[in-house]
Amino acid sequence: MPDRPHQGARVAFRGWRARRPFWGGLLLALAGGEILLTEKASLKVVMHIGAQGLAGYLLPTLMALLGLLILFNPAQRLFYSITGVLLSLGTWVTSNLGGFLVGLLLGITGSCLAFGWLPDQEPRTSRRKRRKLARATAPTVPEGAERTPA
Repeated sequence: MPDRPHQGARVAFRGWRARRPFWGGLLLALAGGEILLTEKASLKVVMHIGAQGLAGYLLPTLMALLGLLILFNPAQRLFYSITGVLLSLGTWVTSNLGGFLVGLLLGITGSCLAFGWLPDQEPRTSRRKRRKLARATAPTVPEGAERTPA
């Protein structure tokens, strides 16, 4: 039995999501899926056309795979995100202008988010909480005393 009480699935998912570049990996995986959906040719036609037709399916498949790898192996996020940007740019030529620009932009954005994610960053506090904390720790001046400029 664990020492802590049972947590809900939503709380557990939030904790899992906070320890990895979630949005970057998700956007990169969605970009690969979107580009794959914009492909119209059947696999028979692709094999007949050759390597150029196969690259139209290979690049977005690798993008989706890299997005999942970013989610489940965040330690290697730098390599995965750089490769994801290069594959996203490659879809401009091979896959209907990168899935009609939507997949291309999603892939680049997701890769950049994953690249810029910092694993050991302290959680941010809102401006309201920072002001409240500053007021609570500020020295108080008695009512009759004047403040002297320093």
